[in-house]
Amino acid sequence: MLLRHETVLLAVLVVELVFFGVAGRNFGTADNIANIVRHSVEIGLLALVMMPVVLAGGIDLSVGSTLGLCAVLFGKLWRDGGLPWEVAAVATLGIGAAAGGTNALLITALRLPPLIVTLGTYSLFRGLAEAITRGTDAFTRFPPSFLFLGTGRVAGIPAQAWIFALVAAAMWLLVHRTTFGRSWRAIGFAPEGARYAGLPVGRRLAFAHVLAGIVAALAAITYTARFGTAKADAGTGYELAAITAVVLGGTSIFGGVGSVHGTLLGVAAIAVLGNGLSRVPATMSNAGELSGLLTGMLLVLALAGGAVPKWFAERRPR
Repeated sequence: MLLRHETVLLAVLVVELVFFGVAGRNFGTADNIANIVRHSVEIGLLALVMMPVVLAGGIDLSVGSTLGLCAVLFGKLWRDGGLPWEVAAVATLGIGAAAGGTNALLITALRLPPLIVTLGTYSLFRGLAEAITRGTDAFTRFPPSFLFLGTGRVAGIPAQAWIFALVAAAMWLLVHRTTFGRSWRAIGFAPEGARYAGLPVGRRLAFAHVLAGIVAALAAITYTARFGTAKADAGTGYELAAITAVVLGGTSIFGGVGSVHGTLLGVAAIAVLGNGLSRVPATMSNAGELSGLLTGMLLVLALAGGAVPKWFAERRPR
């Protein structure tokens, strides 16, 4: 248990909290903790639904672009379409499902590689968002009832954190407590074996990608509520941050191994690192660069930590 990936990552997170609590200015205040939570919800949502995709041996590079496209279309439905924001939000979830369904169709029906498909839709969805806004238009002046989702608090906790908690709980139950979710692990471990065992591999993979699109649309809604604006560049780079959190959390990039709680720890470790560096006087000026560097180091160590024991086991004398 002490050598499990999640246990080691939890220890790293505790070290971060202790260090920044001592060295950082106002790091441990309630307002700053709320700020960490508020700024990590969108990447956390994307990481939660990226995890089943990677667990099943796939990848989705388009979730950040899906977020940007859904944010723009949400703003257009509300402002230009005259829809109440609640109706526009529901329609946006449907748009996210269609975006994920596009990936699912190309990957499962046409048997195209997930990396190539989602790299293509990464550019396609971002290009559509740019075309809709002509690269300059931005949707603003949303009603206070909507902005509350991104800036308000419920019982002293940021409002969007409750949404994140519900999605995290649902994903944990789905992946770890249902045969449906466990099938992703089987598919990632041995796709052909899963087919011979009678698992509907295509439908399971399609569901994972559609789910990723829906939750990416939900992330677009919370993102828009937090910033109060919807632009074509929303969510730029979020797909890489989500993949980093998933792999850092112990999910194998080759599939078959991973956990939702590990992914949550990966999200927390990255969020605390970025915020903590911005609070330490010596690193305030270049916190972004240092955060990227240290996150990359953690990711490399996480990958090596999973490969080194296997390397030694293969070379152990028989």
